[in-house]
Amino acid sequence: MLLLAFAGVLLLAVLVSSLAHRTILSTAVLFLLAGFVLGPETTGVLDLAPDSPIVATLAELALFTVLFTDGMRVGFADLRAAWRLPGRALGWGLPLTLVITALLAKFLVGLDWPEALLVGAVLAPTDPVFAAALVGNQRVPARLRRLLNVESGVNDGLALPFVVLFLAVAAGSEDLHLGELGSELVIGVLIGVVVPWLALRLEKLRFFSASTQYAPLNAVAIGLLVLALGQVTHGNLFLAAFAAGVTVATVGPRQREAFEHFGELIAEVLKLAALLVFGALISVPFLGEISWTGWLFAVAALLLARPLALAVAFLGSHLTRREQFAAMWFGPKGFASVVYGLLVLDSAIPAADEVFHLVALTVVLSILAHSSTDVVVARLFDRPSKAPAWWPGRRSSTERKPEGPEPEDQ
Repeated sequence: MLLLAFAGVLLLAVLVSSLAHRTILSTAVLFLLAGFVLGPETTGVLDLAPDSPIVATLAELALFTVLFTDGMRVGFADLRAAWRLPGRALGWGLPLTLVITALLAKFLVGLDWPEALLVGAVLAPTDPVFAAALVGNQRVPARLRRLLNVESGVNDGLALPFVVLFLAVAAGSEDLHLGELGSELVIGVLIGVVVPWLALRLEKLRFFSASTQYAPLNAVAIGLLVLALGQVTHGNLFLAAFAAGVTVATVGPRQREAFEHFGELIAEVLKLAALLVFGALISVPFLGEISWTGWLFAVAALLLARPLALAVAFLGSHLTRREQFAAMWFGPKGFASVVYGLLVLDSAIPAADEVFHLVALTVVLSILAHSSTDVVVARLFDRPSKAPAWWPGRRSSTERKPEGPEPEDQ
């Protein structure tokens, strides 16, 4: 039944995709709402529960694929040439977002500090797929698009150690297994770098050569091998995925180009399937179990945490006010938060259910808000003169646009 439901909604999404690109209609919201309607506590068409194996498996696979394709968009040369702005967002913005979100969870919801910090870590990563119209709009400044892409690709893996650490503290574990956690991260990076490098080196030998038909499958094979080795060695899958994507983009630009379109389609299918399953876990009774302080937290986490954190991170960055506003707003919560939330739900901590409710609500509101406003904000970069007078990025009559090419990073 799950396959039938997904196929039907996918066909509908394809039929309305052109309209969605021109309006606030979002295919991501379509799958989320379809899951909500078909869920076990609404119509009962889909028989799914948070502990169903398909839920965690699909979410993990979707996140792995997203990180692999995200990493492939940014090679090492790109990272080195445009690291300053993403570095600000990751070095200052990520930890500040975590802390501010934790403060909101502590003082609005009343969670203990370990659980509050855990919520902050789970909700710290961002996902650019729900701001596709902004990231994919060529008229949006390249440095802003690169900032959002690089930041969202890296912060999933950076947030994971904090999730594991605070989860262990919340569980009351005396041994936090920091050595084991460090080895998982190192193994993940090693697999993500070594496997693609060896595979691409083999292809350059005179005994091997990929045909035009099979060229897009080269990166698929690399990704599957990285995933399998990560599972066998217990390496960090998500860090391995992003490292593998970056390695392919750096060492094999031809393979990167061959896989780009095909890989984006695979990632899109898995993301939409994961959204359908996630939506099925949400219901009116589920939302009714959340207190008004929980709803207030979710709204505040979206409207306050990231904007305040990036306002500090971008001090002296020379970004325009419009660019800063777009970066502050587009910090959508997505698959990483869903996967980490499910990890918490499967744990033995007493507040696991409450934490998952807060995370799920925040992710749902984020998907609805960010995927419905990306087109609107992206259009403001088409013709700056059309920005309304109240818009923070509009220049005054005395302010002139600097001549010459726009700087990539400041």
